[in-house]
Amino acid sequence: MSDELKKVLEGCGAILHGDFTLASGKKSEYYVDIKRATTDPKVLGLIADQMAKEIEGEGFQRVAGVALGSVPLAVALSLRTGIPFVMVRKEKKDHGTGKLIEGQLNPGEKVLVVEDVITSAGSAVYAVETLRHAGADVGTVMSVVDREEGGREALRELDVEMRALISASRILGR
Repeated sequence: MSDELKKVLEGCGAILHGDFTLASGKKSEYYVDIKRATTDPKVLGLIADQMAKEIEGEGFQRVAGVALGSVPLAVALSLRTGIPFVMVRKEKKDHGTGKLIEGQLNPGEKVLVVEDVITSAGSAVYAVETLRHAGADVGTVMSVVDREEGGREALRELDVEMRALISASRILGR
């Protein structure tokens, strides 16, 4: 499964090599431009199919994606599984309803948070905390890529299991 994903990520130009600064502030010799993957319908479909297989029978009642990067994943997974999705904003709007969570979320619902790439898990931690504050039951975060740079441990501190479709070491052939 991850071999096929590695191949399509490379094929769509999502794996870049050079000097990059990540959202966490860390420097890196490679970058996973996951937007290239999630804006390609074939690649996004493959990712959604793989995520759907991973969660089959687990009883999630909502899928959540953090705006902007993870929303295409949440939508695609929702379409594949029929599980409704919500979007978690990074900050409240200063107009309209001013919500942090867009879409219907009922207290006690079992929610899967989806992420594109996890490095330190900052946005995933934020999503888990925001959703839990709204009454959601969040115990799992699923990412397309785990950069293996502390994200899994950060989520474990919140008693959240992190799963990834592919790891950085697999992408880099290590």
